Amino acid sequence: MPKGGDLHNHVIGSVYAESYIQYAVNDKLCIDRKALSFAQPPCDESHNTVSADTALADPTLYRAMIDALSMRDFHPYSAPGLSESGEDHFFATFGRFAGVARTHRGEMLAEIASRAGHQNESYLELTDGLDVAASGFGSKVGWSESFDQMRQNLTAAGIQDSVGQVRHVLDEAESQKERLLGCNDPAHADAGCKVTIRYIHEVYRGTPKEQVFAEIMTGFLLVKGDRRYVAVNPVMPEDGYAAMHDYELHMKMFDYFHKLYPEVHLTEHAGELAPGLVPPDGLRFHIREAVEIGHARRIGHGVDVMEEDRAIDLLREMAGKHVAVEICLTSNDLILGVKGDHHPFPVYRKFGVPVVIATDDEGVSRSDMTHEYLRAVESYGLGYADLKKIVRDSIEYSFAEPEVKSKLKADLESRFMEFESRKW
Repeated sequence: MPKGGDLHNHVIGSVYAESYIQYAVNDKLCIDRKALSFAQPPCDESHNTVSADTALADPTLYRAMIDALSMRDFHPYSAPGLSESGEDHFFATFGRFAGVARTHRGEMLAEIASRAGHQNESYLELTDGLDVAASGFGSKVGWSESFDQMRQNLTAAGIQDSVGQVRHVLDEAESQKERLLGCNDPAHADAGCKVTIRYIHEVYRGTPKEQVFAEIMTGFLLVKGDRRYVAVNPVMPEDGYAAMHDYELHMKMFDYFHKLYPEVHLTEHAGELAPGLVPPDGLRFHIREAVEIGHARRIGHGVDVMEEDRAIDLLREMAGKHVAVEICLTSNDLILGVKGDHHPFPVYRKFGVPVVIATDDEGVSRSDMTHEYLRAVESYGLGYADLKKIVRDSIEYSFAEPEVKSKLKADLESRFMEFESRKW
């Protein structure tokens, strides 16, 4: 079935563990047997580090690494003395493979695009953090209570240079992706070559406020300076100290830059929380402030919407403003334990809030777009007309530029016609 776009898809979390292990082998890295993570050479068995290629010959180590780098077979609090929740394990995987990911961007894009193409997806908005300089600028200039002064200080420090660095890294990664997929040879090109890709700049909200400000500024500059970037998005666990303590401040930062660059789109992780994860007052305002202060055009997750103050009014406001929600069913289950009747997916639909189905981190979750749609059908009894509406909305509420969106819509209808003409 045609599946339109995946609008909530983190590059680093969308690559499968098997690929990261192979990258480590190719880079001649080590594996820390105790931490089940990658380490720099030289390897020293007396300190529990062995060559990464050991995992290819040791089935037990190979399986253990896949489990450590993903949610495969994870059961929270299942082992004696183990106090690891689904959220803890999920986000810990990123620290285990982040170092390897930095030098394999092209291969990662090729894997993600190919998987999308083979599932009849036509569009991806990939959330990524290629900016390696903005955080340094934030630390360099320090914090000022005046946003105008912060922006002037960062400009004087040369933050614009980070935009050029990001564009250079992305140019190289995309060129490698094209080569790996054979996109210059139409007769043998991979299905991923036909997938249109745009990027969302991620802001690490768990960091000091001066760093968050610098990263938001870089994101807005990127969207203004490179058509491949279409939005800015705050990431990292929403229940972390800085994310909770500075939440309203972060929304005011987005508001500040939105007023300077109103054409820049914003999609914001908000409401990726559940009762018990944070105190009750931490569940009452995140989605509303993302919409009303942060100018979010889409909400990532939105799981705790019914815990918000005046929840029904908020739902009606989102429907009236056409603020779409990126629904990540598998991720919400694995991280928050929220699924089935406890998930607000049917509530959003009841109140006319646009919804799109997304994968979030399909490599970590061991999922893909096909199974996200399958899960939606099995959990909520969706019919084919419901699915078509959601698929169409995945293009309608994308941030693709108007001429590209028009082509994607036409292409999607052509795919539906071809699909529906088949004799099943």
